[in-house]
Amino acid sequence: MADWVLHVDMDQFIAAVEVLRRPELAGLPVIVGGRGDPTERAVVSTASYEARAFGIGSGMPLKIAARKAPDDAVFLPVDHEAYAVASGEVMAALRALPEVVLEVIGWDECFLGVTTDDPEGVARAAQEAVLAATDLHCSVGIGDNKVRAKIATEFGKPRGVFRLTEENWFAVMGDRPTRDLWGVGSKVQKRLGKHGIATVRELAAADEQMLIAEFGPRMGVWYHELGSGHGPRVVDDTPWVARSHSRETTFQQNLTTSAQVQSAVRELAVQAFDDCAAEGRPIMRVHLKVRYAPFETRTLGRKLAGPTEDREEFIEEALTLAGALDPDREVRLLGVRAEMSMPDDADGLERTPVRGRI
Repeated sequence: MADWVLHVDMDQFIAAVEVLRRPELAGLPVIVGGRGDPTERAVVSTASYEARAFGIGSGMPLKIAARKAPDDAVFLPVDHEAYAVASGEVMAALRALPEVVLEVIGWDECFLGVTTDDPEGVARAAQEAVLAATDLHCSVGIGDNKVRAKIATEFGKPRGVFRLTEENWFAVMGDRPTRDLWGVGSKVQKRLGKHGIATVRELAAADEQMLIAEFGPRMGVWYHELGSGHGPRVVDDTPWVARSHSRETTFQQNLTTSAQVQSAVRELAVQAFDDCAAEGRPIMRVHLKVRYAPFETRTLGRKLAGPTEDREEFIEEALTLAGALDPDREVRLLGVRAEMSMPDDADGLERTPVRGRI
């Protein structure tokens, strides 16, 4: 018997939930984002596989998606409540599997820790359980750690199972671009490229001290190990504890005056504060995100004088940050994040709820 990590990832989750509610949409390019109006400022939350065939993907502005979409494409508004309900049903079905440890890492994905001689059998059982409970499909990656399991899932999509371990890591991943690694974005890929590192194999063979000099002592070591597929092996079902709550909004018309900015920041600060107050934990720090027109993003932050549960005090701190913004530049997005103190029994675990990332 061996220990395995399985990564379960729902296939086109949000779009699939919408198609379940509207069966007539099956087979059509479905794009979910914002209020479902492609003329407004918002981004794609998810796109069905039919829409992805036209180059439409998550994070793309809806206006660009509309230009790429065919005439029969359907744009729908985001329905957080419906996706949360579906997610709960998925996780309940997986949690009911015998002798598994489940670690939720998002609405539509989780890790399963299992001890078995047949990980593929467990993966297929997970797929069958989810389908029976929700009529939704998922893909499963099998690995000897979380990194390999997570990456393996992409090779199994859609509705498939794929195993990625130390044994076949370089055969599968060695010649692929570093961008294909979990946690390597376009910016990191470019920084690696400046050092002549383009592939996963080249990253594994790179000088660790050079990577430390480029990315720092923690991330430099992490990226070096990532090149060989190394990563954590333990699946932990301990409930995650939020470190912060954030609210942000993209304005349909740019804010052009300081008064408009101050009013918007106040409203966002109230919402972020109330989210924290619901948990009964004081706030330690405030962050302000601004996106100037046309598309330049900056983040400011400040530590509070002491932990506070006073709403007006927190709002004033957020407004102080807003006062440092350039009054001559138009603003298209604002976000406020409230960072809380961690409870004594949290053991350092954290998650930032997705209500508007900052």
